[in-house]
Amino acid sequence: MGKRLYVGNLPYSVGEQDLTEKFSAFGTVETATLITDRDTGRSKGFGFVEMATDAEAQAAIETVNGTDWDGRPVTVNEAKPMKRRDDGGGGGGRW
Repeated sequence: MGKRLYVGNLPYSVGEQDLTEKFSAFGTVETATLITDRDTGRSKGFGFVEMATDAEAQAAIETVNGTDWDGRPVTVNEAKPMKRRDDGGGGGGRW
């Protein structure tokens, strides 16, 4: 069990401070990060919370996952490591 949690289906009105406050009920929140659109700066509706211990992270998952947050059922689970991209990106243009 990891200490880094994925938090999805968040209302767009939620800020990083809101995440910190919600998850601090289960222990020490080391970081709370919302993922935003790089062009608009608007929340993409998900983020990551890092808890101090595995036990705190597990308690947060069990309690918050599936609960309603401003009309949206929130998803909370262990964050998976980011996959490496080997696609090379870009391309498609003519020489």
